[in-house]
Amino acid sequence: MKAAAPRRPRQVPRHLGRANPWRPARTLMARRKKEAAHENHERWLVSYADFITLLFAFFVVMFASSQTDKSRAKQISEAVEKALADGKTLGVTPAVARILGGTVDDKGQGNAQMKGPGGEQKGAKEVPPESLIELTPSMKKLTSELESEIKAGKVEVNLEPRGLVVSLKQTAFFPSGTDSIDPSTYSILEKVAAVLNAVSNPLRIEGHTDSVPIHTARFRSNWELSAARSISMMEVMAARFNVDRQRVAIVGFADTAPQTSNDTEEGRARNRRVDIVIQNNYMAAPIALKTARAASAPGNQVVK
Repeated sequence: MKAAAPRRPRQVPRHLGRANPWRPARTLMARRKKEAAHENHERWLVSYADFITLLFAFFVVMFASSQTDKSRAKQISEAVEKALADGKTLGVTPAVARILGGTVDDKGQGNAQMKGPGGEQKGAKEVPPESLIELTPSMKKLTSELESEIKAGKVEVNLEPRGLVVSLKQTAFFPSGTDSIDPSTYSILEKVAAVLNAVSNPLRIEGHTDSVPIHTARFRSNWELSAARSISMMEVMAARFNVDRQRVAIVGFADTAPQTSNDTEEGRARNRRVDIVIQNNYMAAPIALKTARAASAPGNQVVK
């Protein structure tokens, strides 16, 4: 009996990926399809949470700031109330209230609201109420004794943060374009001098003009005219009414510090004036210190 020939391996077609046709066939595994990644529909929560956190932090800061402002405002309010209460015994509460102001809408002279955020005047130096109280008796006396002159528009008396200001109108005290004081006004100046001599505060005499230029044989400009009127006023106060010259500072402003607009004749007439300022000690102290330092500087020493 003839022996059977050895069995040859079954061939696998080339398209099934075998490189060697005589290699034994292997079971081909079907590749699994990758499952599609699951889409996260809640990623917006991360951005939303960050936004809410920032918003919360913002309102915490705003709340903390408002609480600080309220605390400070309460301290200021208590200080002012104490000052007003102390002044009642002197009868000066209306005067102090006039300087400090009282309401948000009040835009009166010296109103404290004008110095706050959004106020009309910013950066003004704060003045303690007691420094204003010291000049209140002088203001009351002048207002009483010069009542008729104030009504006639010859004199104005105002208590300002820098001190007590007595404005002498040019139309009543000086002929136009001159620095000679009308002798008929000496009776008014005598009343003012009596108040000046009753206090020891430093004095400033400030000359003011309107914006109309002047050029005469005596005065080349409004600067010279305003300074000359201040000097004339000091000479009368010192020579006739014994006001100490050492207390007086002379200032000429020309038309640089008007009370009102120079566009009308009425406004120009109001701006032509000489202001006598009784400075309060609180505002005058820094000026006196600077003057003393300047006088003691090596370059300003007098060699005998």
